[in-house]
Amino acid sequence: MKKELNINHVLVTSLSKTYKREINPEQTFNFIYAVLYSNIYRARYTDFLKIDFPRIPFTKDYKIFSKIEELGDKLVDLHLLKSKELEQPVARFQGKGNGKVEKPKYEKSRVYINAIQYFDGVKPEVWEYQIGGYQVCEKWLKDRKGRTLSLEDIKHYCKIVSALEKTIAIQKDIDKLYPKVEENLLELNAVKKKEYPHEQKRHSDYASE
Repeated sequence: MKKELNINHVLVTSLSKTYKREINPEQTFNFIYAVLYSNIYRARYTDFLKIDFPRIPFTKDYKIFSKIEELGDKLVDLHLLKSKELEQPVARFQGKGNGKVEKPKYEKSRVYINAIQYFDGVKPEVWEYQIGGYQVCEKWLKDRKGRTLSLEDIKHYCKIVSALEKTIAIQKDIDKLYPKVEENLLELNAVKKKEYPHEQKRHSDYASE
């Protein structure tokens, strides 16, 4: 099945004309994805993001677009747990026991699933990292309370920890670049809302997922 990205083709065409080179929907999505993970962007528009679809600023500078797009591409692979960077996880499962999740607890870079077994190498900022108002590492274990973790479960959790640690690092890289986006904004009113109201909404929907 051919993969199709739900990105406004008028936007993609506008970017291609601005940068004087072909920009594809996947590159556009990667850029949007990266911007949505910018802590500067989130802090600046936090109130707006709560009440409306996210409005994504684009830069006139192709070099900045390209660098942010590459970071977005890395984030997508990390969040799909497909990145080769996850082949060597930063966390390891330690302790002998039955692998049953009882009461998850975090203490000194360790995430305990019971009294004697734990995941080691989990940084505080990774343990505290939230998506959608939930601490990712804690919620994953709480959702499996009372269950015995399989080997695949353990590998999966270690990948999640690694993906979050690398996400935090990439977010810092995005924040180094993001101010340059707003310094040289591309006016995209030409993504004609009157001509393409349905596509404009679909694009915003996709960007907010």
